Amino acid sequence: MTSAPPARTLEVRHLQIARAALAALAAIMVTFSPDHSAVIGMSVFSGFAITTAFVLFGAVWLVYPSGRRWPAALLGTVALIAGLAGGIGTLRTVTGFFATVIAWALISGAIELIAGWRDLRNAGRTRVRREIAPGVVDPRPFVEPGPGGESRDGVVVGVITLILGGALLFVPTQYALQYTVDEAHQTFTLTGITIGVGLFGGYAAIIAVYLAIAGFSPRKPAADTDEVAASATGEPPTVDASAPADQKDSA
Repeated sequence: MTSAPPARTLEVRHLQIARAALAALAAIMVTFSPDHSAVIGMSVFSGFAITTAFVLFGAVWLVYPSGRRWPAALLGTVALIAGLAGGIGTLRTVTGFFATVIAWALISGAIELIAGWRDLRNAGRTRVRREIAPGVVDPRPFVEPGPGGESRDGVVVGVITLILGGALLFVPTQYALQYTVDEAHQTFTLTGITIGVGLFGGYAAIIAVYLAIAGFSPRKPAADTDEVAASATGEPPTVDASAPADQKDSA
């Protein structure tokens, strides 16, 4: 039987919990800040994106095995670039906020959605070595698809992130509406940037709750690879010819 892959230092649940904590911190900062200007919004987003990028880069080596690292690496790269752009003073404007967050949301959401969808589609398909020609076994190394729960979480987070990008596209950047609160005897102005920063804060809160639930939810033990392969394809489990045969007790 093929040997099981070595256990990773951390699990996906740890990555989800870390991402949830960073998103919760961003949501709290937006919610309790009386100033929803472009400067504050970009500052919060920049810190959120850069710290998330570092967490994703760490997950590349500590969580995911070889062959399944590309989504975390791409997400971390996009987040780092967006976070660094948010730290540039000349981009901390209304236009800069919308352009940066929209680009990050659309690209990151697409990456996470595609990665999760690919894992869901490939689950249970390529779990045995297949012949690419008569007598010729596919030489490419086998990459075990991610757990179904993780893949579904990736799809959901990707869709929510895409919704954020789409929602920000419909917010007029120059929008301004004055309204008066009679009880406070004050007049306030609702602007496009206020709506944009609020949408980002709401997104961060939703992602924080969802990833926290996903991270703390109990996980089912993974089924044996060969057994899943046999049940999914109807083929007998494969035997690694390079593995030494079991030594029999000579007694």
